Amino acid sequence: MALKSAPKTKKVPAEAISRHLGARVKQLRAEREWSLESLAGASGVSRSMLSEIEREQANPTLYVTLRIAQAFGMTLSELIEMPDAASSITVIRQQDRAFHYRSDNHCRIRTLSPLNLEKDVEFYEVELQPGGALRSAAHFESTREFITVVKGLISLESGNDSDTLHRGDSANYRADVPHAIVNTGKGEALVFLVVIYR
Repeated sequence: MALKSAPKTKKVPAEAISRHLGARVKQLRAEREWSLESLAGASGVSRSMLSEIEREQANPTLYVTLRIAQAFGMTLSELIEMPDAASSITVIRQQDRAFHYRSDNHCRIRTLSPLNLEKDVEFYEVELQPGGALRSAAHFESTREFITVVKGLISLESGNDSDTLHRGDSANYRADVPHAIVNTGKGEALVFLVVIYR
């Protein structure tokens, strides 16, 4: 009788784990409404190191990763566990605060793309109160943004150019120059925003 070989474990590239860890730390910190300083104090890991981990610019040691896991009250495996690769559907629930990128009296931004997605495309829902604006410095070279206005009246600015968008209008524009989305209407404005990095 032939012996059954042990099931093959799917090999996960180290860079994929690093990307997942950065997104996971950012997500857990957002869920707890912790600042980088709060997490640094709880974990004993420097703020600059935590920032580099979240931006996927660091490959932390096992000890550092363990300290972060303990700060969240988790085991190391719970922190770095990769999502099930077999599932072809990823759902982002409306009430999931981890995906609320920014929220204040004038502007609310909710990311509609998974936090561990490759960062060449980002998808957002943006709500602007009357007079509210989303102003951004120049992104990386060749970055473009695409927006569709679902509700309200928007003034779109890209470098020295500007245009007015009404409900149902879509536009794309350079985002490697200073740019802004401004609610110039009397009511709330809602837009969908896609950022594409090249």
